[in-house]
Amino acid sequence: MTPTTTNLPSLYEPSATEAKWQKFWSDNQVYKADATKGGQSYCIVIPPPNVTGSLHMGHAFDNSLIDTLVRYHRMCGRNALYLPGTDHASIAVHTILEKQLAAEGKTRYELGREKFLERAKQWKAESGGTIVNQLRRLGVSTDWSRERFTLDNGLSKAVLFAFNRLYNEGLIYRGKYLVNWCPASQSAVSDVEVESKEVDGNLWHFRYPLTDGSGYVEVATTRPETMLGDTGVAVNPTDERYQHLIGKTLMLPIMNREIPVIGDELVDPTFGTGCVKVTPAHDANDFAMGKRHNLPFINIMNKDGTLNENAGEFQGQDRFVARKKVVARLEADGVLVKVEDYKHTVPYSDRGKVPVEPLLSTQWFVKIRPMADKCLESLDNQNSPNFVPERWAKVYRDWLVKLQDWCISRQLWWGHQIPAWYAISETGGQIAENTPFVVASSDDEARSKLVAQFGENVQIARDPDVLDTWFSSGLWPFSTLGWPEETTDLKTYYPTSTLVTGFDIIFFWIARMAMMGSHFTGQMPFEDVYIHGLILDENGKKMSKTANNGIDPLTLIDKYGTDALRYTLIKEVTGAGQDIRLEYDRKKNESSSVEASRNFANKLWNAARFVMMNLDGQTPQQLGVPEATELSDKWILSRFNQVVQQSHTYMDKYGLGETAKALYEFIWGDFCDWYIELVKSRLQNKDDAPSRKAAQQTLAYVLEGILKLLSPFMPHITEEIWHTLTQQGAESQQSVSCQPYPEVDTKLINPALESQFELLIGTIRTIRNLRAEADVKPGAKVTANLQSASAQEREILTQGQSYIKDLAKVENLTIAGEEKPAKSLNKWWKILAIIFSLFLVRVAFAISNTMGNVPLIGNFFEIVGLLYVTWFIIRNFILAQSRQKLWGKVSQFTGNPESQQLSAAPEKVIAGVVGTVQVLIPLDGVVDIATLRAKLEKSLSKVENEAQSLTSRLSNPKFVDKAPAEVVQGAKDALAEAQKQKEILRERLQSLT
Repeated sequence: MTPTTTNLPSLYEPSATEAKWQKFWSDNQVYKADATKGGQSYCIVIPPPNVTGSLHMGHAFDNSLIDTLVRYHRMCGRNALYLPGTDHASIAVHTILEKQLAAEGKTRYELGREKFLERAKQWKAESGGTIVNQLRRLGVSTDWSRERFTLDNGLSKAVLFAFNRLYNEGLIYRGKYLVNWCPASQSAVSDVEVESKEVDGNLWHFRYPLTDGSGYVEVATTRPETMLGDTGVAVNPTDERYQHLIGKTLMLPIMNREIPVIGDELVDPTFGTGCVKVTPAHDANDFAMGKRHNLPFINIMNKDGTLNENAGEFQGQDRFVARKKVVARLEADGVLVKVEDYKHTVPYSDRGKVPVEPLLSTQWFVKIRPMADKCLESLDNQNSPNFVPERWAKVYRDWLVKLQDWCISRQLWWGHQIPAWYAISETGGQIAENTPFVVASSDDEARSKLVAQFGENVQIARDPDVLDTWFSSGLWPFSTLGWPEETTDLKTYYPTSTLVTGFDIIFFWIARMAMMGSHFTGQMPFEDVYIHGLILDENGKKMSKTANNGIDPLTLIDKYGTDALRYTLIKEVTGAGQDIRLEYDRKKNESSSVEASRNFANKLWNAARFVMMNLDGQTPQQLGVPEATELSDKWILSRFNQVVQQSHTYMDKYGLGETAKALYEFIWGDFCDWYIELVKSRLQNKDDAPSRKAAQQTLAYVLEGILKLLSPFMPHITEEIWHTLTQQGAESQQSVSCQPYPEVDTKLINPALESQFELLIGTIRTIRNLRAEADVKPGAKVTANLQSASAQEREILTQGQSYIKDLAKVENLTIAGEEKPAKSLNKWWKILAIIFSLFLVRVAFAISNTMGNVPLIGNFFEIVGLLYVTWFIIRNFILAQSRQKLWGKVSQFTGNPESQQLSAAPEKVIAGVVGTVQVLIPLDGVVDIATLRAKLEKSLSKVENEAQSLTSRLSNPKFVDKAPAEVVQGAKDALAEAQKQKEILRERLQSLT
């Protein structure tokens, strides 16, 4: 066989690689699902983004999670479908088009409904594909042949069918109720389209006099203009302060309308004065009290936010202008008591960007209770759907318990027009609250029904309103699969497997899909609901348009690549449902988090290049299954199978972040940093063909396995490397993302071997660290002495000594037991030294006494003798050099051959410990001790000065009390680090003395 030179380019270029494979997947319809294929299905329908939208970090996060799950299950052999689509976004489209019309000096009413809808469709055709193209850049493995749009013909048919059925079952009705009204868009809005903002406002207090002249009650409000529509004042019936007033009447200031004092348990006696003004037509709680006590409902507001004829002298004024003038009138009339500053929450229309008004309006509603109760029964009795994490099931349940009837009509034109037709000839040619109507599936059916009731001359008009977009979104999991028809897709992929979404729309979308799905299909629309957290900005705050703190994922994709962004978002998930803080430098548009993942991609790329350069042009299939005979081969195969097992365990329990981290540690650490380094010498040694081939087999096998494990997370780079590694060729339509996910071979898992290898790795790492601490030149080889009392550890080190020598650049390696006999002898040697010293002193005194008999000479010899004995003892028993020299001679007779080489340790060594193994590296002849000592002393001086400066700052009360908490904490952390560095430097200097 002639070796090929197939290999990767020297540099990884994400943008070119990603565009290449996205086109490949699309052109070859790699992810087109086959409903007739059979086998276990796995289906996720995309949470449909607004057609007006562009990719934001929430989209990137949500779809990265979904795509990783779908890719994993597809590789596990399941019949996978990731179904894409978009939502028609009624209010958002209206906002865009009405701004365009305003710039032209027109309104939608002047344009007319038909031409407005034509313009909307034109806009969708030209600009509505932006979000879809951006999702493609994310590399999602969706089946684009099944792409849906909530206004396409199939989904429109499903909406029409659902509305008619619910109406015929008595679950949809038309009535006059309080709704959230947006004066800017002049439409009712759903709760999800309302954003609560905390504002600095006022609390106005004023008096309502009793009609019997016996006094007054004091009320307080944040919306004084609404007092014009008051029809009562409420107190708690248990409040002894006001019990005597219940049943009396008050005179409403300005309007001079007599209103009753009522008792209602909804009133909180501890809030304000305990008296609450009741405006049933303009407040949700007041609406409920008005119903209970049969109070009049007086609407004072027009749909554009101005006051109507019921506001008296304030008619025609904008609500906020009227607010000021009403307060001025109350003050002039002497009933204004006081005005307080008051911070409170105001609901804003997300699209109109103005405060919403609770407004009494005739709308269409869904009767929620029967459907909600059915979902509660499924949750309580069958734990369906299954929430991950489980704690969100309680939140879902709480929503179901407190759900109220759902307003589904919107005063817009872009959307699903409500299928109700009115006999306007019965009410003066206009649609009124009492106009007769029918619900039907078509114009012809409606006309037939109305003609039967009112004759051939009946004038008919269709309801101009459209349905809330959440109505069609509630049908999304099954309407996208062909419902109400019994399609093959519906039979194969419904119920869907998993819904992946954020916790913030549990009520708005999840509950509605659950209710609709359970009602129309008799099944929950998804088996599992995987709730993820939010992507927070670099300061840990929620991203929003209001805060202007969003991070554009496309900017990060352009800079670091799609795979790097995807991997970052998934790897940071620690436990399902947790929020993620994304590091980001706004000045530079850089993210250290995403950069780290880009570096990981580069690491994999370079490792793959090295492997392929050393395979002699062979593929993993040509090389065959590894025949592991060497320790390092067995170790990496054990570690590989461990991570395969972990990946399956984590992924099957939605541990995506845990899987990503495990793969990162294995690929970067075990494979790239250790195994590749361990086999380099074997690859270069062509004289040992069996060992070299075993290394090649193992490298190729593990690398291909890594690419498959990593494919769901980083699909582009793994596709590129896999095609090159397996030499697929230009015409191949194969994809690594459709290969079988690796299965664990438990026979190859050897925990004992892995534990042993950890000792070898730890020893190599310790020697490397000691070399760095001692400033040993990178190319210089050292002598290393390893000492352990454990025979098992010594055996492991002996087996792996070639790895230690190779990777730690060790020339002479000694492996020995502890010097226990030497320690014992050292103790006795000290005792002997003391006895011998005393003997010498005694001899000196004897000589002195003998010579003392000679005049003058005796005194002289006595002094000299004492001085000599003192010098001898110091020189031979106290000074370290002489003691070691003498000890070296004595140790020749210790009888401990294992310790013999270590006992004559050189003067200067640097030591470390790994487990119970002591590592000693002699420094003499390897480094310049004096230069090293000078360098360490300089570093110590610098650190000591820094520590002193920080201590001085932290001792200053002004700094501690006035500086921001994070600055003070930063100084404390810096001081702790400086103290730690001082200890390390002192220890290193001590080792050189």
